[in-house]
Amino acid sequence: MKLSTQYLGLKLKNPLVVGASPFGDNTYMALELQDAGAGAIIMRSLFEEQVDAEQRALVHHVESTANSNPEGTSYFPRFEEYQLAPDQYLRQLAQLKSSLTIPVIASLNGCRPGGWTSYARRLESAGADAIELNLYQLATDPELSADEVETELLETVRNTLASVRIPVSVKISAFHTAPVHFAKELEATGVAGVVLFNRFYQPDFNIEELEVNPQLKLSDSSELLLRLRWLAILSPHVRCSLAASGGVHQSEDVVKALLAGADVVQVVSALLKHGPKYLTILLAGLRHWMDEHGYTSIDEVRGAMNLRRCPNPAAFERANYQRILQSWRI
Repeated sequence: MKLSTQYLGLKLKNPLVVGASPFGDNTYMALELQDAGAGAIIMRSLFEEQVDAEQRALVHHVESTANSNPEGTSYFPRFEEYQLAPDQYLRQLAQLKSSLTIPVIASLNGCRPGGWTSYARRLESAGADAIELNLYQLATDPELSADEVETELLETVRNTLASVRIPVSVKISAFHTAPVHFAKELEATGVAGVVLFNRFYQPDFNIEELEVNPQLKLSDSSELLLRLRWLAILSPHVRCSLAASGGVHQSEDVVKALLAGADVVQVVSALLKHGPKYLTILLAGLRHWMDEHGYTSIDEVRGAMNLRRCPNPAAFERANYQRILQSWRI
């Protein structure tokens, strides 16, 4: 049975990728994940704000600006609160590359065009096999149109691509007006892959202290449904690699993402809950399903349930939407 797959031009032994997370901070943990079967590992994100602060040597100025607004102190972590400073990030990346045999993918997180994107060159020099560019943005300016938002994001992508020769994937939000069109525009810039989707971590309100409480909630399998929908719609229309990120917790989730058209699935929350060896369970379940259903390779599974064979995907979506609503009874 052939589990190997191509992702961003890299040959992986299987489609299970450890997504951007703290797992890359610890080389011993990364080795455990490799031994358990990880096809690749993505380091935690290095943020636009970190790189800008270091490059301009204005850490004190940045902190003073935030503190000048009594509501601004919680907007960004203090520079020392980030788990890996840029120079530490480079050292850890080099350490991972010297210790692991699987691909190591660096992660940059930002949205605005700027000098920070040139940091991708240093990640390449430190040994990164590829870069995942996470375009995390929440548009709150009422004067900013959707077209202007995407134009700026595309400029950020082009600037990053101009800095490196290694493959670049782009992790996007689910909230674009036309995700397929935007993904095709990304492909046209030269990106090697698109990741669906980044997660918006919603802060809560503390109604006693009147403060915003950032909180981290791990994903569950229900989050996969949105990814499946857009992978199935998108996969017939692009040739670049596709990754599912968010909601992969069971072997069945892996199978569903592959059937929808994903080249790889990114796993984080399930590993945080169950530990590195959980990868062996996911892989065993994938093999069992493929054997039961007569598949001999991942290539045969990929995209078997996307919308390529559907003559009118829009009508298909509307029909399913109505059928679901009609299933409710009182």
